[in-house]
Amino acid sequence: MTSDIDQTSPTDARTPLVGCVFVGTSVDGFIARENGDFDWLTAAGDALGETGYDEFFAGVDALVMGRATFDTVSAFPEWPYAGKRMLVLSRTLVGTAGALAQPDTTAHATLDDVLRTLAAEGLHRVYVDGGRTIQSFLRAGLIREIVISRAPVLIGTGIPLFGPLDADVHLRHVSTRELGAGFTQSRYEVLAEA
Repeated sequence: MTSDIDQTSPTDARTPLVGCVFVGTSVDGFIARENGDFDWLTAAGDALGETGYDEFFAGVDALVMGRATFDTVSAFPEWPYAGKRMLVLSRTLVGTAGALAQPDTTAHATLDDVLRTLAAEGLHRVYVDGGRTIQSFLRAGLIREIVISRAPVLIGTGIPLFGPLDADVHLRHVSTRELGAGFTQSRYEVLAEA
């Protein structure tokens, strides 16, 4: 699946970074329960069908996520990001020996530190994951593509995908399709500021 999203002109012309989001939410916009659990998202199992995640993942150079998301995925039986560079945005992990046991993983205290590292390593297309990290990248104008798979469930409260922004973020709807088990998936391009 080739993306219909213009990946050649990032929002900030000073950086070649293309931030991409591929995330699942409840219909009411939550990425996890307040305790971080997302059992409602994985309950569909194989009935969900092909989501395009494997192709998306193959097309990114690196991942950036926050501490809470990193802690969640680190507890998985198998590391899901083998072969990809991982940058964890966390003030508390920086400088802690042995905290980042996963290969190719480093902690960075600030978004500026993350951006400097990505630029120094020549990493351009970046998978951004975790609610607060996605929000930080959006506020900085660094997200170019958003793919949201919506589970047919209302959970009422939890960790929101989106939060306060400094200004409106305008999107271009690229496509929406039905997945299995009642899920829908929408793709958006984040438009450059005028």
